[in-house]
Amino acid sequence: MNKNDLIVSLTKVLSTKKEARDAVETVFKTVKTALNGGNKVVISGFGSFHAFVMKAKRVRNPRTGQMLSIAPRKKIRFRQSKDFFS
Repeated sequence: MNKNDLIVSLTKVLSTKKEARDAVETVFKTVKTALNGGNKVVISGFGSFHAFVMKAKRVRNPRTGQMLSIAPRKKIRFRQSKDFFS
């Protein structure tokens, strides 16, 4: 399922495809803003998202053997609800 599939499925509940697209875009934008602000996003019955910072680290390029530094970066972790598959 992709973003367009979500929009099409929402058109069954909302009156137009434009309203469904706006609703999906608003939800994604709100989640993105909350995660960028350091907040945890919890959707009951679905799961939770939280952002964290991965530490800087040194890795080896397997092709050349050269050591490289990777800067710290943000990642998102999702944990499903206990009721996700029921």
